[in-house]
Amino acid sequence: MCHRISECLLLILLLSPSIGRAQEPGSSSSGAQEGNNKPVLKLSLEQAVEIALSPEGSTRVKIAKELIKQAQAQAAQARASLLPNIDAYVGQQNQTRNLEAVGLSFSLPITGFVFPRLVGPFNVFDARATASQSVFDLSSIKRFQASRAGISQAEAELENAQDQTRDLAARAYLAALRSDAGIEMARANVLLSQALVKLASNRKTAGTSTGIEVTRAQVQLANEQQRLLVASNERERAHLQLLRAINLDLDAEVELTEHLDFVPMQEVPLAQAIKTALESRADWKAQQRRETAVHLSQTATRLERVPSLSVFADYGSIGSSINNAIPTRTYGFTVRVPVFDGGRRDARGAEGAAKAHQERLRTDDLRTQIELDIRLALESLRSSGEQVKTAREGLSLAENELAQAQRRFQAGVGNSIEVTDAQTRLERARDNEIQALFNYGMSRIDLNTAMGTIRNITHR
Repeated sequence: MCHRISECLLLILLLSPSIGRAQEPGSSSSGAQEGNNKPVLKLSLEQAVEIALSPEGSTRVKIAKELIKQAQAQAAQARASLLPNIDAYVGQQNQTRNLEAVGLSFSLPITGFVFPRLVGPFNVFDARATASQSVFDLSSIKRFQASRAGISQAEAELENAQDQTRDLAARAYLAALRSDAGIEMARANVLLSQALVKLASNRKTAGTSTGIEVTRAQVQLANEQQRLLVASNERERAHLQLLRAINLDLDAEVELTEHLDFVPMQEVPLAQAIKTALESRADWKAQQRRETAVHLSQTATRLERVPSLSVFADYGSIGSSINNAIPTRTYGFTVRVPVFDGGRRDARGAEGAAKAHQERLRTDDLRTQIELDIRLALESLRSSGEQVKTAREGLSLAENELAQAQRRFQAGVGNSIEVTDAQTRLERARDNEIQALFNYGMSRIDLNTAMGTIRNITHR
């Protein structure tokens, strides 16, 4: 970020030959890139989100896509019970049979007659096709409808996973912007301290200042250089977190093309925000479809008590060989009437009712959570907007105070303590502005996530 500096300070910076050399220990941009042959990826917020949502991006999105495939497979299984079931087979067998094993053992009062114990061997050839079709089965129909609702739920879960990925990428990008602004502020503070050291040294050489003034400025410079090292480390951590959030190689070098700035967001009434959330939030859609699927499954279990109707047919040729086979057939219908299953159906019905009640509770809880998220986000947005306004006013005052303290010190009517105190307050004002801008950006993300419009966060 760029801040205003007094004209006299700019003149000192331009005339000082040692400033560029003193900046080197904290520098991490141009110097690092000159010694690094890896290409630097220029990254905007929109590009970061696109990378995170790419096929090689978020693991959460990949899992959600696999869950859709799983739900589709389950729906295909449920649909199979409503479609014809056709089988065909061809078989050739050579058999022997023990007649006594099937109860055929008796004797006749005829001399020399003995009933055979073993029959065969003999050949059996059978080529046959069988078919069955459910005609009326309300339970299977409801289970198929529940499986279709499961697909819709999985699709909403995918959308929710994508929104969560957008949210995570946007937060990581904003944190990286804050770290970039922080290191720019630290470098500006180092430059300011170097200029004050130069000014104090010149005054001491001219005999208008004492050695303590130079020492005090040097101590302040050492403190600012230490803060620059900390800011460099924080920037490195923030960039690594961003690379992880968008699933890029952690060795990649990125340069953020945006800056931490104030992007006003149109005020949204609470009622309108809640309405938008209930229309747009993917987790709300997923929960409603999950409740629908559980309700349909519960209904399917209850409808198992209703009689079902199916038809079947069997046609083929059977004989001692393929040349001696003759056609045979069977067809008919079956009415299945459930009577008693040991209480399993009732137990599954009770389980389904408990699950349905759980989902209703989750739906009510999510509805309350959505309203809470929106209220908190709106309040945070309002508060952070005021913070930005106040921080910028404080920054302007701190810059004016430092300029006045420098002029007094140059004129010999003030001492370095005034300048150091003013410099400290300027640093705090800069830090306050960065934090206020970061808070406002986070509030924008929170509100868009709460309203289910996080996909629009890249539209500045």
